[in-house]
Amino acid sequence: MPAQNNTNSPYTRYGYGELADRSFGAGRAMGGIGYGLRSNKQINPMNPASYTSMDSLTFIFDFGVAGQLSWFNDGIHNERRLNGNIEYIALQFPVHRRIAVSAGLLPYSYVGYNYGSEKINDVNYIEQFSGTGGLNEVYAGLSIDIWKKRLSVGANIGYLFGRMTHKQMLQIITDGSNITYRSKELEVRDVKLDFGLQYTHPFSARESFTLGVAYSPKKKLNTTSFDVFSNESGTPMEGDTTRNQAFDIPHSIGFGISYVKQNKLTLATDFSYENWGQARFFNKSNEFKNRIRVAAGGEFIPDNQNRVFFSRVRYRAGIHYSNSYLQVNNSSYNEFGASIGLGLPLIDNRSYLNVSFEYVKIKPETRLLIDQQHFRFTVNYTFNERWFFKFKVD
Repeated sequence: MPAQNNTNSPYTRYGYGELADRSFGAGRAMGGIGYGLRSNKQINPMNPASYTSMDSLTFIFDFGVAGQLSWFNDGIHNERRLNGNIEYIALQFPVHRRIAVSAGLLPYSYVGYNYGSEKINDVNYIEQFSGTGGLNEVYAGLSIDIWKKRLSVGANIGYLFGRMTHKQMLQIITDGSNITYRSKELEVRDVKLDFGLQYTHPFSARESFTLGVAYSPKKKLNTTSFDVFSNESGTPMEGDTTRNQAFDIPHSIGFGISYVKQNKLTLATDFSYENWGQARFFNKSNEFKNRIRVAAGGEFIPDNQNRVFFSRVRYRAGIHYSNSYLQVNNSSYNEFGASIGLGLPLIDNRSYLNVSFEYVKIKPETRLLIDQQHFRFTVNYTFNERWFFKFKVD
């Protein structure tokens, strides 16, 4: 599944783990933008109003994979980890000249870590922590062009599902050895909604400005939690299954603007706010903090009509900043990132192989937390074909 094995961060021990970047292809290389991005070359589930940007004869299929090399530093030890997996799969097609639909599978969050500690005082013990899983979303979206390719609205209905497993091993070393295992799991199965709007104002036949807004309402999730203690033989000593505790995902709203000179230049910026401070987790409403994210990026095409391959390549770059929604020991961290990428046109000049390279620095607010940085490599294939074109025969 997309939400497996995409991280090795110890911060994913908390909350729902690391929140996924929901941008595809070009948006990923431009800092993870998407709210104001409107392109007939790719799928953009960050704003469901964008689906009508395609023409009425086109079918788009999008598939992405990613790899990540991470470095961790706790002030004493340094560690490096490599991981990766399939990220998403999606498709999009028109059902009317003013209506388009999209569907796909994409990640919501990742959990993945493995670390331990050892203490020798009056009591010697070894403690080991590990976690796997995350949340995924299957979505179906509809977009309607309600005014002359200028104003579009859209909505996604998604099914959020997945399981996060957190394991703890405690070995107390005395004259003998006593080992206790704890497995804590959270299973989610529920529906979520996203709404979007985009307004495009043309300056000329080739230049336009787009304003986009996307909103996701707060949702109490249908969850089941499992908490099991067992001994070293694996025999359960104590267990609990709970279905009536409150878990929420928050209200979130995103704004984006973009300037496009057709087949030449795109400049865009995004801002989003997520009200995690009011979201409950195991019935508690003070586990998280509100999160903001800002991003900006651009794309440049030297000469889209030139036969020279590198003149038709789409060159992209972007930056982004966000704070974490997590609170760890009453502290948190900030995230800074920069990305570059290429949109490599295939033979028909409609389909693309998109590659992006992203560097992210996670800077803790205190020295007590782990310093983390990672380098992410993403490959995305966008199949864009005129499947609905009807040829005329004389």
